[in-house]
Amino acid sequence: MADLDQADKKECEGKKIIHTYPIVKNSDMHEEMKLECVEIVVTACEKHSANNEAAARMIKEQMDKKFGPPFHVVVGEGYGFEITYECKTLLYMYFAGTLAICIWKS
Repeated sequence: MADLDQADKKECEGKKIIHTYPIVKNSDMHEEMKLECVEIVVTACEKHSANNEAAARMIKEQMDKKFGPPFHVVVGEGYGFEITYECKTLLYMYFAGTLAICIWKS
C-alpha cells in the first residue's frame, strides 16, 4: 500500500499542469478594463495561436482603439522584463499554459 502511494506521488510530481483558461498574474487595471482586456487577449491568442507577433499586434490595435494609444504588448514564452508604465494600465497574464502576455501603457 505504501509503495503505491509513493509511486503515485512520483508520477504526479513529473506531470506539468497546463491551464486552458486565462490566469491574471498581476494587474492594477480597473475591473471593467481588466475584463475587456482579458477578453481581447483570449480572442487574439485563439485566433493567432501559431503566431505570437500577429496576436500581439491584434491586442495592441484593439487596446489602442478602446482605451487610447500608446499601448505596448509582449506575447511569448520565457521572457523577462522591467518597464515603466502609467498607473492603472498594467496587465500581466498567462494563457494556454505557458504563453505569457504583458500589456501596458506608457
